[in-house]
Amino acid sequence: MSDGEMTYDWLTLDADEEILWSGKPAPETMYGAYLTGIPLILLVGLGLVIIGGAYLNRQNTDYVVTNKSVYKKTGILSRSVSEVEYEKVQNTSFSVGVVGRYFDYGNVDISTAGGSGVEMTLRGVKSPQEVQKRLSRRVKEIQGSTATDGETKSDVLDEILTELRAIRTAVERDGAGGTDAARRDAEEP
Repeated sequence: MSDGEMTYDWLTLDADEEILWSGKPAPETMYGAYLTGIPLILLVGLGLVIIGGAYLNRQNTDYVVTNKSVYKKTGILSRSVSEVEYEKVQNTSFSVGVVGRYFDYGNVDISTAGGSGVEMTLRGVKSPQEVQKRLSRRVKEIQGSTATDGETKSDVLDEILTELRAIRTAVERDGAGGTDAARRDAEEP
């Protein structure tokens, strides 16, 4: 896990956007390819393809967390870049397998509002719990901070509640006399 000293030719950041964390799949994620590939090298020679493919996949995958969004770049021959903005994040979680527990790597999942399930998965990152905590804190900062005119979500909700109470009071006040007036209006031709 590094703290954003690298530059990425595939990443275009806004002027006020800064990298908070960057990483790629942990080297330990290659162990499965080694376990499968080495015996197959001896038997068929196919193991080189398995190990080489896993290596290229790891080397061509990058994750970047900025103060505004999370980015993921994948692709060996072609390039695919995904972005998830913090305003859209509904949930973050992490998972660690048996081998990952021993070597301290796992997956971090990011779910968005309106999406169906997980929008982005950061696979095989070192210290996934720390990465997930960092993301979760940043999401809470962004989503709980300011609305368009500087109001917090709590302020907006309080304002909505006040408006609803005023509407309820008006409806209740007009309700007693309002039903007679409505009946008269309905009877008139």
